[in-house]
Amino acid sequence: MEKKMIRTQTGRYPIYVGRDLLGHAGQWIKPEHSGYYIVTDSHVAPKYLPVLEKALEGRKVWHYTIPAGEASKNLDVYSRVITDMLEKKLDRQACVIALGGGVVGDLAGFVAATYLRGVAFVQIPTTLLAHDSSVGGKVGIDHPLGKNLIGAFYPPEAVIFDTAALETLPPREMKSGFAELAKHSLIQSATFYHDLKASIPDLSALSADRVGAFLMRGISVKADIVEQDEREQGLRTFLNFGHTLGHAIEKEAGFGTLAHGEAVAIGMIFAMKLSEEYYGLALPVQEVREWFDRLGLPTRVPDGQSADRLMAQMKYDKKNKNGHYRFVLMQSVGHLSTNQVPENLVRRVLESFMR
Repeated sequence: MEKKMIRTQTGRYPIYVGRDLLGHAGQWIKPEHSGYYIVTDSHVAPKYLPVLEKALEGRKVWHYTIPAGEASKNLDVYSRVITDMLEKKLDRQACVIALGGGVVGDLAGFVAATYLRGVAFVQIPTTLLAHDSSVGGKVGIDHPLGKNLIGAFYPPEAVIFDTAALETLPPREMKSGFAELAKHSLIQSATFYHDLKASIPDLSALSADRVGAFLMRGISVKADIVEQDEREQGLRTFLNFGHTLGHAIEKEAGFGTLAHGEAVAIGMIFAMKLSEEYYGLALPVQEVREWFDRLGLPTRVPDGQSADRLMAQMKYDKKNKNGHYRFVLMQSVGHLSTNQVPENLVRRVLESFMR
């Protein structure tokens, strides 16, 4: 097992990464809470809920199962979970546990942040994508106008990542999560990027064992950034590399139609193309695109989406200021900045990218 402490201005919490941790989760979840409320989903519950409940044997435990998928990350499901907690009379000493992927973690974290003005929260991710979303304390839900527009910064009490869960992931979920790991390599250093690409050059190499070897390295990239900029005032925006267009594509496709990592993969290729135009330099765009193609990740905007609608949707991006587009741009692998980009340049590159 590997352990890393996250230290931010608002507190500190441990991340545990290793195989077969779920059955021993009680060791790392504080015993003094008055009750434990597990939020999970319909895909995860049959596999892992009994294991976690057994690990918490002897404590007061409840659970709530939401339908699996991004479509559950909304105000209606949030209200149903909160109502269930109130009906069960959980108090301010209760602990919410997120058992699942990014949707469960974001929703459960927002529930914890707002229930009785805040109760304890533990992340137990079960997907590769959640190696990113479970770290850093950003929680929230979607709005019909855009992704993650309602939320809070609310760090967990602990993150417990059982890597054995990766072995049961469907191929599409593994690919989607790997896109975020690839993002961490691209924003961290050329060394990390080349190491990851050499070890996992194509879909046949995308195994739990190979990915697991890089998991803590990817988590550490995010953790180090979060420690320096917990509330996304500067450096933390780098973690949004590829997300400006990615979120717009997700919204236009209909939440849950395109996996988050799939949309981000497209967004990263676009961000690199935009960076080339903005800075007047050459980046390994084709190299990254071919790598993603070999991994089975999409690298082009899906048919049927329009530049006009994507431009309008990107206006909702949280990095924007005073109505101006702001993008995380790359000067070279591992060297990024967040810049205001003229609308006409964004449109020109987007229209060219979509041809």
